[in-house]
Amino acid sequence: MPRLATPLLALALAAVSGSAQELFERPAGVVTRWYSFENPNGAPGQGGRANQGRKGAAWKAVKPGETVVLADVAGPGVVRRIWLTVPGQVETLRGWVLRMYWEDQSWPSVEAPLQDFFGLPFARQAAFESALFSNPEGRSFNCFVPMPFRKRARLAITNESPKEANLFYDVDVTLGDALPKDLLHFHARYRRENPTTPRRDFEVLPRVEGRGRYLGANVGVRETSHRRPLWFGEGELKVYLDDDRELPTLVGTGTEDLVGSAWGLGRFDHLYQGTPLTAEKNGVWGFYRYHVPDPVYFDRAIRVTLQQMAGGTVSELRKLPPGERPELVRSHRPFDPDDHAGAAGDGTWENFETPQDVCATAYWYQALPSPRWPALEPYADRVRDLGDR
Repeated sequence: MPRLATPLLALALAAVSGSAQELFERPAGVVTRWYSFENPNGAPGQGGRANQGRKGAAWKAVKPGETVVLADVAGPGVVRRIWLTVPGQVETLRGWVLRMYWEDQSWPSVEAPLQDFFGLPFARQAAFESALFSNPEGRSFNCFVPMPFRKRARLAITNESPKEANLFYDVDVTLGDALPKDLLHFHARYRRENPTTPRRDFEVLPRVEGRGRYLGANVGVRETSHRRPLWFGEGELKVYLDDDRELPTLVGTGTEDLVGSAWGLGRFDHLYQGTPLTAEKNGVWGFYRYHVPDPVYFDRAIRVTLQQMAGGTVSELRKLPPGERPELVRSHRPFDPDDHAGAAGDGTWENFETPQDVCATAYWYQALPSPRWPALEPYADRVRDLGDR
């Protein structure tokens, strides 16, 4: 059965008008514009001018250090779709950075390495489809998140790698949209810890203050100290809302449970949850969860974390060298084989703390101003330890 676009359509329209719009309705005063190298200003009747209109500006070679403005648009309006493609190499997938600026704000509301923003971590290409992002054949990027703005939207890509590469892109916008009074703006932020610190939960989204809605995240995990047959995904997602400090309001039950699966993970891609990358095929884990039908609202603040826990049987833990025996979650002490005497206990399951290489790109809406984040990690650190590709 083909997937239905209705939930996504409802999300996009409700985000800017407060109610679902029928496909056959024509909103008064709203116009459509596409921005690309063939019409960089989205001007009426000015597309395809290069080479006498015979496909003269389909792409551009982007030099190291160069910034390309994808669209600089006067509002009100809504960014409806972004499509682009670049060579599928580390230098572009992790070395290029996408930034978006809303209204008169001089710092970005969106900042992430190119492919991490579009739903896949660790510079891997894989075909997948979700409600918010897709990669039809593993060589292009699509974003369908509606991004409203009142005065101005500016989208730009910077090549922070040492290698020149070609860029093809298209940004689809509607202008003249009737926007709600209490408008929320789209945000996205990437971060990575390599490695994480045992017993210190990885922050998918560090604390953000304001009013908004958390859309979800894509997360990448590269197992380091403890790999298969040990299981990486025992960590729980925690969402700290508003005045939460020590304990969160929203708590998951495990990493595979977060993405709607159970008892381990295989490859799948559904509308709101999926695992496009697996350690068996890709050398790393890549998974996503988008809270479209199950909204996560916050009024004053939000913080999202993921515990760094793994698990395995006693018999598997016995095989680890003494220096690699982890701290057990149950006892808060290092694994000791003598505590599990006899073969009868070899099948006992134990969860334990473990360091891992973890990255995440979080997506949310909030009222401006946007948080002022530290600078992204340097290019050399972003491309380090990407594992076998």
